[in-house]
Amino acid sequence: MVLRVTELRKSFGSRQVLRGVGFEARAGQLVGIVGENGAGKTTLLRILSGDLRPDDGHVELMGTRGYCPQRPVLDEELTVRQHLRLFQVAYRLPSPGRALRLIDVLSAAGYLDTPVKALSGGTSQKLNLVLALMHDPDVVLLDEPYQGFDWETYLRFWDLAQVLKDQGRTVIIVSHLAHDTGRLDVLHHLHDGLLTPPPPTDTT
Repeated sequence: MVLRVTELRKSFGSRQVLRGVGFEARAGQLVGIVGENGAGKTTLLRILSGDLRPDDGHVELMGTRGYCPQRPVLDEELTVRQHLRLFQVAYRLPSPGRALRLIDVLSAAGYLDTPVKALSGGTSQKLNLVLALMHDPDVVLLDEPYQGFDWETYLRFWDLAQVLKDQGRTVIIVSHLAHDTGRLDVLHHLHDGLLTPPPPTDTT
């Protein structure tokens, strides 16, 4: 297992957001977690990313991780290219080559010298996604990753997810909509602070 989550619990005041969440994921898997708004999906992903501590439970994650939050954390004054350079240094990458290839895959190369404040929401999300993937992490944590994408970019996202899967990466996709579930290897439903386990695999 690349990722093992055991009995995660998290409360904010008197509100129990996660009440014993547990699941496992293997290398080369696309895993979906869906649930209504407010179900605790973002809280779960923040815990998996290390951004938030659980009240109880454990997260075992093998290898490196990349985290694409639902709301891009970008500097509005910096250009796309400057963001790539900043994260290249942070990740200690020898070059921005992979990031530039990802920008091209997502049809955003024309915005490299555009400041974030002048980007559309969809293009900002493309940059958000590239920053999570540019260091080629073993486990990719994506919170509503295709929010604001047009149809063509949405399809390109799934092509990219398939490439990551084929390369042995583990991709966790959180969404409030259960679209394109046929593309996923495993689908979990988060409801009332608990995950509904996926149905058993038919081995006949």
